[in-house]
Amino acid sequence: MNSNESVLYIVPTPIGNLLDITNRAIYILNNVNYIITENIKRTYFLLDYFSIKKSHLYLLNQHNEHKQVNYLLNILKKNKVMALICNAGTPLISDPGYRLVYKCKKLGIRVIPLPGPCAAITALSASGLPPNRFCYEGFLSSKRSKRIKQLKLLFYEPRTIIIYESTHRVIALLEDIIKVFNDNRYIVLAKELTKVWENIYGAPVNELINYIKNNSINIKGEITLIIQGYLGPKNINYIKALDVFIKLKKLLPISTSLSIVKSIFKVKRNILYKNFINLKD
Repeated sequence: MNSNESVLYIVPTPIGNLLDITNRAIYILNNVNYIITENIKRTYFLLDYFSIKKSHLYLLNQHNEHKQVNYLLNILKKNKVMALICNAGTPLISDPGYRLVYKCKKLGIRVIPLPGPCAAITALSASGLPPNRFCYEGFLSSKRSKRIKQLKLLFYEPRTIIIYESTHRVIALLEDIIKVFNDNRYIVLAKELTKVWENIYGAPVNELINYIKNNSINIKGEITLIIQGYLGPKNINYIKALDVFIKLKKLLPISTSLSIVKSIFKVKRNILYKNFINLKD
């Protein structure tokens, strides 16, 4: 580790089982000048568990990120070495840190990522759904009207979809998926990954809701949902078609726009227009 160079390490931490930490992560945390964390109390527990010396800790979370980034950059510029960690998993993946990394790259400060735990990839690997092509959507909106719109845009997504959700909203999200998709879209729910109470269960969404309610499973922490992609006809690409139609109709009559998009993407006019109306609603 070169102490004459400004470096920001991205250090993943265990998502549950503490033994999943890597030797390299322990080495980095032991040798940096400062550790940036979103939760100082949890970080102290991690450091104590692995007998890692307590470097000076800086707090970086969703509430102070705008103000804290410039302060941290000024420290980094003095040839200091920092490690960025989050509560669990790989930093920046639905966690604070993007603004800091972005500005480091703009300023030419070296950013070194370490491989490690990530709930989305861990759940995907055991889901039984196609892992070769997937999209990560993180947390959808907590507001139902906006969440419905987000789901509508994902209806024709052919790739496996990964979504995070909190315990108190997971049933509401699954009910919205039934409303927008249908009641038989296959979904895998993964909770408490790598822990003793790990549970990975897949079923059509209506059955998944019943499973959660009837089995009274103890849902703690964050939930990872792995959603089967759209399995309709291969030649349908309504996502791109809808995007082009929305842009065209600003310049041309709706009927003309529909005809042009139908010709280009080989989609049905009535389904395309229905999707547009649903999006507006």
